[in-house]
Amino acid sequence: MECVVISSTSNFLMDSNCSFRITRTTEDLAQTITALSQRLVKLEQRFEAMELQLNQKQSEIPVQEIEMLDGIDQQLKECKALLNTSFEQKEIDQQEIHAIELDQTEIHQNEILDTSSEEEESERIWMEENKDESLAA
Repeated sequence: MECVVISSTSNFLMDSNCSFRITRTTEDLAQTITALSQRLVKLEQRFEAMELQLNQKQSEIPVQEIEMLDGIDQQLKECKALLNTSFEQKEIDQQEIHAIELDQTEIHQNEILDTSSEEEESERIWMEENKDESLAA
C-alpha cells in the first residue's frame, strides 16, 4: 500500500475550484429563476387581460341576445295575430257560405214546393174538367 500525501495547496485549489462552480451554478439558477418569474408575471398579466375581455364579451352577448330574442318574440306575436285574424276570417267566410247555401237550399225547396203546388192545382183542374165531361157524357 502506498500512502499519498496531498498537500494543503492542492486542497485549497480544489476547494476554491468547487466553490467557484457552486457560485457559478447558483448565479445561473438565480438568473433562471428571475427570468421565469418575469415570464410568470407577464403571463399573469396577459391572463388577467384575457379574462377582462372575456367578461366584457360575455356581458355584451346577453344584451345582444335579449334584443334579438325580443325581436323574434315580437314577430311571433304578429304572426299569431295574423293567423288568428285569418282563422277568424275563415270561420266568418265559412259561416257566410253556409248561410248562402242554406238560403239557396230553402229557395230551391220553395221552388219545388211552388212547382208541386202548381202541378197539383193543374191536375185538380184537369180532373174536375174531365169529371164534368165524363158526367155530361
